[in-house]
Amino acid sequence: MRRIGDALNKLANNVEFNQKYEYIKNEVLNDEQIRLFLNENSSRVSKEKVEKSLMKLYEFSSQSKNCDKCPSLGGCVNMMQGYHPKLVINGNGIDLSYEICPRKAVDDEKRKHEKLIQSLYVPKDILSASLDDFYHTDISGNRIEAIEKATSFVEEYIPGKQQKGMYLHGSFGVGKTYLLGAIANELAKNQISSLIVYVPDFIREIKSSISDNTLNDKIEMTKKAPVLMLDDIGAEAMSSWARDEVLGPILQFRMLENLPTFFTSNFDFDGLQNHLTFSQRGEKEEVKAARIMERINYLAEPLQLTGENRRR
Repeated sequence: MRRIGDALNKLANNVEFNQKYEYIKNEVLNDEQIRLFLNENSSRVSKEKVEKSLMKLYEFSSQSKNCDKCPSLGGCVNMMQGYHPKLVINGNGIDLSYEICPRKAVDDEKRKHEKLIQSLYVPKDILSASLDDFYHTDISGNRIEAIEKATSFVEEYIPGKQQKGMYLHGSFGVGKTYLLGAIANELAKNQISSLIVYVPDFIREIKSSISDNTLNDKIEMTKKAPVLMLDDIGAEAMSSWARDEVLGPILQFRMLENLPTFFTSNFDFDGLQNHLTFSQRGEKEEVKAARIMERINYLAEPLQLTGENRRR
């Protein structure tokens, strides 16, 4: 005990140590978030409490908040990967609690989606899609207009604000799905979650999910995704039930809640309306098809995408 006490006394009397301590202390107390916290809690935090809590304050200041110092979730620099610190007051002073960071929240949501809805899986090239590659792989057609609209959406996105997505239509292989992937990746950089659903597989999966009691969970997840992307709508064999009990409620909810929605299709609006009009039984249901199209028209701006077939 004497040796430890002697060592501490020597440190306390060490000029270099004291100078370094004061430097770190000033740096910590000048941290903008710490200053704001201390000002907001000035009636509850005495100078003594601040002095006693300097190690916790240093721990807070040296870590990333809201992913500002982390290149990626895998490259998280914090003590607990995927969690960032928050300052709290306890009876003895200032302490830290750790909350899930935005990147981990998006990643967890994505994993939850993938576990529940198998039709979320998209081609590997879509996972690394970028707006830059979308343009440079083919400079024909109206790709500049598509990129401008996609970029504007990403830059102007605000949760709860009414923003139209895009209804991308055109022939096979022109890059409609790839553009959705590029938009999703740009949103992810801003910690904004999106959900890409391949509609033909989704409809088949929804039918089979009645037996395993996951139907409502899948529909609710699709309804409430911050940004929903319905890929290849019109390629499915649409039954009256799928149109009116699945697609209709999803689009109605998103329309009322101002949740941005994107679509891709080989059909233009008229072609898709015709596709939705005739059920698998051959019944002609114009009014019900028109209701779906009214919701799609409210949610998304049509844009024909042209260019070379990239699949050849």
